[in-house]
Amino acid sequence: MNSRELTAKVISGEKTDRTPVYGWVSANLDKEISAEFGSVKNFEDNYEFDLAHIFGGPRPYKKGQFKELLESGKEITPEMILDIPMEPADDETALANVKKRLDFYQRDRERFCYMQTPGIFEFHNDVFGMENHMVQMMIEPGLMKEVYRRQAEWNKKYAESIIELGIDMIHISDDWGSQNDLMFSKDMWLEMIMPYTKITADYVKSTETFLSLHSDGNINRVLPEVSAMGFDVLHPWQETAGMSYKTYLDKYSNDFGIMGGLCIQSTLGFGDFENVKSEIERVFKTLKGKRWIFCTTHFVQDHCSLEELVYAYDLTVKLARP
Repeated sequence: MNSRELTAKVISGEKTDRTPVYGWVSANLDKEISAEFGSVKNFEDNYEFDLAHIFGGPRPYKKGQFKELLESGKEITPEMILDIPMEPADDETALANVKKRLDFYQRDRERFCYMQTPGIFEFHNDVFGMENHMVQMMIEPGLMKEVYRRQAEWNKKYAESIIELGIDMIHISDDWGSQNDLMFSKDMWLEMIMPYTKITADYVKSTETFLSLHSDGNINRVLPEVSAMGFDVLHPWQETAGMSYKTYLDKYSNDFGIMGGLCIQSTLGFGDFENVKSEIERVFKTLKGKRWIFCTTHFVQDHCSLEELVYAYDLTVKLARP
């Protein structure tokens, strides 16, 4: 059984003899990893990662006009965004780099590949700025719904294009949680965020493609709706934000799998090797054999030493594989 088959079985809730291993190790430690291993790809090969997180492809808004607006220094309103045309979500030139990455990771490495797609809320934080974005949600809900609807239809077409290339899972990245609760009321989430997330979710599930969600923070209050939308995987299931594994195992393990287990907020990157060891062993004891993919809870931060990262993954592969 190759990595792609293993991961699909675990997500589906089938019993396997090993735990899929992955990690968000790039972004902040590329230079350090490459100095020791030659490249991040070599690091991933060394630990025989079972998944690959694919980035790239088209961007939603017309590049020149969007950049000009962001650099204008003006407070951006939904009317301004609605005036900017959207790029084709199925642009073949932009999709060529996605196909190239899929050929490498899925065909050559036989890994389970998932593709990042824009989340309705998170993506527009980059557009408006988070504070201004949340203000616009309150003072211009009608116009913001139109911004979101247009984005959702683009996301749907984008997902269709990626699925046609053979991706294993569509991954929606959309941070909704703070440390203790949602960043907005549940009523606002139900009115402003869920309907437009559901447009993409419904399409993906209609194609029988796996669907995953990344959201930092505590999203306990919307987990029933996340389940109802058909998400197959949730990342990271953040214990440090009040999301206990007991809640997952008792209430949601029949609904979806989780990816995570190596916390970059409390465990990895603090030079405490004993804590790294005890935490990894604790999580394996709790989740091994369940619908669980071992992964970092987010990108490894730049205060993590390469020695500590290697220590963590040396231990992980011993525990994950017979």
